[in-house]
Amino acid sequence: MKTLELLEVIFVFAGGLGMFLYGMNMMGDGLQKSAGNKLKRLLGYLTNNRFMAVIVGALVTAIIQSSSATTVMMVGFVNAGIMNLVQATGVIMGANIGTTVTAWLVSMGEWSTLLKPDFFAPLLIAVGVILTLICKNKKKKDIADIIIGLGLLFIGLKFMSDVIKPYAQAEGSIFESAFVVLGKNPVLGILVGAIVTAIIQSSSASVGILQTLAMAGIVNWQSAIFITLGQNIGTCITAILSGIGASKTAKRAAIIHLSFNVIGAVIFGTVMFVVFRVQPSFAGSNISSTQISIFHTIFNLTNTIILFPFAKGLVKLSGLFIDDSKVEVVTDEVQITLRHLDERILETPSFAVQNVIKEVLHMGEITLNNTRVAIDALLNNDEEKAKKVFETEKVIDAHQKIISEYLVKINNLSLTDKHKKIVNNLFHAVSNIERIGDHADNLAELAVEKVNNDIYLSDDAYDELKEICSIAQESFELALKARATENRDYIRKVAEKEKIVDRLKDELRQKHIDRLSQGVCSSENGVIFIDALINLERISDHSLNIANFVGSEISYNSNN
Repeated sequence: MKTLELLEVIFVFAGGLGMFLYGMNMMGDGLQKSAGNKLKRLLGYLTNNRFMAVIVGALVTAIIQSSSATTVMMVGFVNAGIMNLVQATGVIMGANIGTTVTAWLVSMGEWSTLLKPDFFAPLLIAVGVILTLICKNKKKKDIADIIIGLGLLFIGLKFMSDVIKPYAQAEGSIFESAFVVLGKNPVLGILVGAIVTAIIQSSSASVGILQTLAMAGIVNWQSAIFITLGQNIGTCITAILSGIGASKTAKRAAIIHLSFNVIGAVIFGTVMFVVFRVQPSFAGSNISSTQISIFHTIFNLTNTIILFPFAKGLVKLSGLFIDDSKVEVVTDEVQITLRHLDERILETPSFAVQNVIKEVLHMGEITLNNTRVAIDALLNNDEEKAKKVFETEKVIDAHQKIISEYLVKINNLSLTDKHKKIVNNLFHAVSNIERIGDHADNLAELAVEKVNNDIYLSDDAYDELKEICSIAQESFELALKARATENRDYIRKVAEKEKIVDRLKDELRQKHIDRLSQGVCSSENGVIFIDALINLERISDHSLNIANFVGSEISYNSNN
């Protein structure tokens, strides 16, 4: 082969591989956007039911077209404490099953002329581009991305297949010799499959390349089997790399992923080695793309069936490699939130959005409790409680910074219009919660001022202040419930409480002015009382803002 011809083969094959990878990524991205709400519901199924975890792992991987992305996300969940290791094991098993979908798509060309890439792939791209140009609806544009991605995937496969076929079918070609060598040496075959997959970090892509070579008629059974087993091991590198810098428990999740595939490779590799020894003619015969899909599916299904009852055993096995028995218990609220907002979860934006909502609510609960303490300190002249408020205010400020930075990262991802709106509203929610924290801090400062100046409110002023404090606090509680449940009733109740607080502020201020004019209260009392009313009114205003943003999401969902 001349140098120029060789360069042409390399360039065309590289271009085909690029189109295949980009098409697979584009299709997965479109599927993920279209199935955002379904992914949200799937997250809710991650319970202690291992069987359900397997199904969730398979479905999520089938949707996002990447077992690597699923396992990286799973490591993130474990690191964040959202999922335990037994649940993670089920998801890992399911992810291996879900990744076989791409292999079946690749092998479609062998089933019928109508399903060959060069027959319908150009039409898919044409339809997808037309939809992109004429459709205004975001959901239809997502569907167009799926169609274009599928078309590019198939055209990429055809490029790779066509450029290799003339050279691959030549007698005594380097391809044929290479696969004969790989077939005779199981360890080498597994190693090559693992290394290639580790480099491109996608078992779907590496299996697709192997299937393309099989379509050229140069891959024999024994080499294909061992390379495929290696590809399943190689895909673990992504999760292992993801585990670097994570908690020991998350590292164990990555080890479980590796152990699952290595054990399966050893079992199947041993069985197939014996089969090939007994049937050498079968071992040397050519394998088709469809047969690779069948083996890939059988391997992952059978491996799951065999090891499913031993999920807890895999967890124990991971403990032999990573000892997390001495893991420190993290009690600091900020560190907990940092763990929960694990960047690995960004692999799937819909999951990341739901996860950050939980942390916004967590920040809200901290702020709500701080508001309660501040009110108690104000009403009862408790300086010690006021000091606790000041300390917790630093935690609230830290949460605002952490969550806002995470929201920026989510906002830079490929999001649906619905998720963009939610993320935008969460920015506002975090800001409003932080402002409520500031007003709680102000109330605590008023409490300290009362203590330092030995100021006590009259019975009437105390009762009035207690009443408005209770309603303002309740408005914040209802706002957080509205954010958590997306329930219109809570939004309506927040609006009602806000109106009551506004009315009470004006009424109570006038009553206090009357008491001051009558000499019942001192001017020092008056300043503290009025300042308290202003801060309580602001708390109810920010609570209404939080609730109204949730209301805008509900209205948007109803209209789309």
